Amino acid sequence: MNSNIDYTSPTTQFTFDVNESPLFRKDGRNFINVLGIQQLNTLENVSLLDIFLSTNNVVEPHYHQNAAELVYCISGAATVSILNPFTKELLNFPITPGKVANVPQGWWHYEVATTDNTHLLAIFDAPTPEVILGSDILKFTPANIMAHTYCLDENQWRKAIEPVKPSTYIGPYSDCNRGTNNMTQHNNQQYYQNYQPGYRYY
Repeated sequence: MNSNIDYTSPTTQFTFDVNESPLFRKDGRNFINVLGIQQLNTLENVSLLDIFLSTNNVVEPHYHQNAAELVYCISGAATVSILNPFTKELLNFPITPGKVANVPQGWWHYEVATTDNTHLLAIFDAPTPEVILGSDILKFTPANIMAHTYCLDENQWRKAIEPVKPSTYIGPYSDCNRGTNNMTQHNNQQYYQNYQPGYRYY
């Protein structure tokens, strides 16, 4: 029991409606609600994200600097992909209702819905789920640094990341128009359903 919590205070909260706490909303089928200590002041080392996705939508690549994450599938199906920093392998775990995938603290990962009406619960061992998003890394790292570090053409790099929007959270964007470069829904589904754990990351 946390001695810093005054359980006798009239402002002490023991219940909260997570539906009233949006973190990000792409549309009516793709959104994330959050519960942390700012929403429920008796929380200790626990918080959560309530995630809703339709087919082929992605919780963008990211990592949590302050917490491990347990992803529980309530309905639908998703693939949780984790980059193991020790083996340099991209691990892919398909989850369906009742199954979980565990993401250690600080590990790069993302989730892809493989069916409509996918509902995931992400549980963290921290009172607030802090995050570093891939879109923010791409957008805010100076182009000259990326170009110099990785021997890239700076102008080509600027052009490549121009469409990236900071704090994407759920991709692809609603106004995404990649034409023939976009994978079809069928092929994309097949791609993620054929993921095999232990696929080496290059």
